[in-house]
Amino acid sequence: MLDANLKTQLQGYLTRITMPIELVASLDGGAKALEMRELLEEIASLCDKITLAQGDDARKPSFAIKRVGSDIAVHFAGLPMGHEFNSLVLALLQVGGHPSKEAPAILEQIRNLDGDFRFETYFSLSCQNCPDVVQALNLMSALNPRIQHVAIDGALFQAEVESRKVMAVPSIFLNGEPFAQGRMGLEQILAKLDTGAAERASEALKHKGAFDVLVVGGGPAGAAAGVYAARKGIRTGIVADRFGGQVLDTMGIENLISVPHTEGPKLVAAMEQHVKEYDVDIMNLQTAVELIPASRPDGLLEVKLASGATLKSKTVILSTGARWRQMNVPGEEEYRNKGVAYCPHCDGPLFKGKRVAVIGGGNSGVEAAIDLAGLVAHVTLIEFDTALRADAVLQNKLRSLKNVSILTHAQTTQVHGDGAKVNGLTYKDRKSGQEHRVELEGIFVQIGLVPNTEWLKGVVALSPRGEIEVDARGQTSMPGVFAAGDATTTPYKQIVIAMGEGAKAALSAFDHLIRMAPAEMETAA
Repeated sequence: MLDANLKTQLQGYLTRITMPIELVASLDGGAKALEMRELLEEIASLCDKITLAQGDDARKPSFAIKRVGSDIAVHFAGLPMGHEFNSLVLALLQVGGHPSKEAPAILEQIRNLDGDFRFETYFSLSCQNCPDVVQALNLMSALNPRIQHVAIDGALFQAEVESRKVMAVPSIFLNGEPFAQGRMGLEQILAKLDTGAAERASEALKHKGAFDVLVVGGGPAGAAAGVYAARKGIRTGIVADRFGGQVLDTMGIENLISVPHTEGPKLVAAMEQHVKEYDVDIMNLQTAVELIPASRPDGLLEVKLASGATLKSKTVILSTGARWRQMNVPGEEEYRNKGVAYCPHCDGPLFKGKRVAVIGGGNSGVEAAIDLAGLVAHVTLIEFDTALRADAVLQNKLRSLKNVSILTHAQTTQVHGDGAKVNGLTYKDRKSGQEHRVELEGIFVQIGLVPNTEWLKGVVALSPRGEIEVDARGQTSMPGVFAAGDATTTPYKQIVIAMGEGAKAALSAFDHLIRMAPAEMETAA
């Protein structure tokens, strides 16, 4: 099951286990059960603190990782390979007593949660968003015996997926009821469970002193700006609604120079670790709602947050990034995560054997259609323009697939459903004006990005597309305010470009600070 190299690596990790654990397997006679038995036997053979036992869980094949002599356990229904292999390794270590690297305050918050929480998470092995949720809930169940968690491979338990109307992953259920969908970090989950957490965080933010540089946004541009600013020895803060931004939803990254291949979540973890090596105040799960110019005697800019707190700074760097562009047609929002999806890698396996559409004929859309064609019964690609815009090599590959139809000069006008899930869409032929209905079960929207700048309208100059206008130094129309990344007019929305622009904005902000009049510096301080 595991190759020799992986076994050697895993054996090294398992030396960190300090408490005996038991792998309790509930198996049937299927092929996946045989694979699971082989995997568990191999794991048990690598560490003398791990034993294997037989169980009788209702879900088969499944297994539990239990701490001997306690109620601590983590459960997997299905084989946690692919993106979830790291989740398996972490679960083994954490149930086995190896301490988590999470902040002590967060670990204490988990231990102090009052209540009985039974979580179930549906994941797919190709989903890069799922491990964050699985690992967060696994950690919680390894710390607090009143928290239970089972991670369920949706592709393996299709009947369950159908009965619970799961059409997007990760999908989380709490005590049998829907809890959340999509990527969530540990702090986000805790914020939903611990109702007083947001208020405590907001109160703490109100007492923070003024920053020299405040970065709004935690994607590649924001992370680079934070590092470059902190290296100048100035007081630096990063405030973000989710650290990592759009990169968290990126599958394969092969054009970041010196890194031949990585994946979005891995890159974000590395960025966050790099930022934390410096004295940067990271304020996560905080959304900026207003930027106030420095018009008061103290000369400080202000950033108001949705939580009610206000942060002050001598300079601000806006790196708010972008989000998936929506079709904005009737039915889209109603059936979001009920057949309307935006990540083919994450949600594609849930549509195995079904009919789907991909909206958008650029590289993203054509790549999505190619990927989905290997899973689903049929793909209909719908492009608004007269021709596909993807690279020729991608178009040639797409046209070679027998279960793909291509519609150009077509405008999607409505998403249809039965109240619970998607069952079709209507598009208009832009040549004839006639409307046609396509019967299907899933719609994947791949039509580009829209900048997260609505809150800045009328405050800094924006382009007609809503991008922040910047000069060669990253300066915006407001003195002391700089911007970088996908939210700006800088062409070519690429990770490497965003990082460079973030570094440039930080250097420009520092240059602005050292050129401030001494009196201004003293007043702002």
